Amino acid sequence: MDALALEAKSAKSESTPAPAPAPHKPRPKPPKKPKRIVYFEVEILDAKTREKLLLLDKVEPTATILDIKSMFHKSNPHWYAARQSLCLDPKGKPLRDEEILQDLPVGTTATLYFRDLGAQISWGTVFLIEYIGPLVIYLLFYFRLPLIYAPKYEFTTSKHWVVHIACVCHSFHYVKRILETLFVHRFSHGTMPLRHIFKNCSYYWCFAAWMAYYINHPLYTPPLCLHADYGERQVKTAIVIFLLCQIGTFSIHVALRNLRPSGSKVKKIPYPNKNPFTWIFALVSCPNYTYELGIWLGFTLMTQCVPVLFFTMVGFIQMTVWAKGKHRSYLKEFKEYPSLRSPILPFIP
Repeated sequence: MDALALEAKSAKSESTPAPAPAPHKPRPKPPKKPKRIVYFEVEILDAKTREKLLLLDKVEPTATILDIKSMFHKSNPHWYAARQSLCLDPKGKPLRDEEILQDLPVGTTATLYFRDLGAQISWGTVFLIEYIGPLVIYLLFYFRLPLIYAPKYEFTTSKHWVVHIACVCHSFHYVKRILETLFVHRFSHGTMPLRHIFKNCSYYWCFAAWMAYYINHPLYTPPLCLHADYGERQVKTAIVIFLLCQIGTFSIHVALRNLRPSGSKVKKIPYPNKNPFTWIFALVSCPNYTYELGIWLGFTLMTQCVPVLFFTMVGFIQMTVWAKGKHRSYLKEFKEYPSLRSPILPFIP
């Protein structure tokens, strides 16, 4: 019996398949060790006296210059970020706010030199003050308020229609500039030193007073009085030039605004688009200045006034300086920048 039972049991075990081995589970990967952050130590010295103003330890390598300025501001509240200039050399070029600490040619112990730029004011506010002044000043002369001309001319109007057209054109120009400042312009630099506003305003305001005094003077002689037929054609041609260039400046300002999204500081090459007034980009780097010159040439032709001509010439010289600087900046930043372009006037380097 026992032998039979053992045989049956062995036969059963032979007929029953052996259980499959358990699947091999992959060994879990060990967790990655976090990368070790090498913190920087930033020392800020006064650029003039070399006095140590602040020592920042454990500054992250990805910190920007703007971040460092914010840290410096916490320690010195009267030096806000826009007022600070940080350089690698006491007489060097200021570092841009977007530059990253670890990308600078410094070790883990960096020394930055601080310069106080003085009280700052936003560029938008600067432009508004600059443009509101000429608008108001010109109207004071146009309406011939007391103490401007002889008492018998107070609150009188000119007999020449060109004088009224000139007032409309001058007012339109500065109202347009104010609206563009509020709704179109995007400024690459947020602020400028407050002390410069007096120089800027004196330029615009004094020239506006000088022009308005002669154009609205009771003895002013417009082009129409010299030769009726020729004078009328001259004024009408000037009005057309003035209006076309106004459309041109607006078109360029909109194109430049669309070139850079709000809050971005990435620079791109401006190119012509479907708007015919932007086609001048094919020949000129700063067509907004080209059209601005055309505006004041038209106003000079319209009024035939020496102060307006002088203002146009001074403005052209200043705009040429700005345009050449921007043109050099384009050539330096973009290797593929169109070689046919000139700074402000086509084919004139």
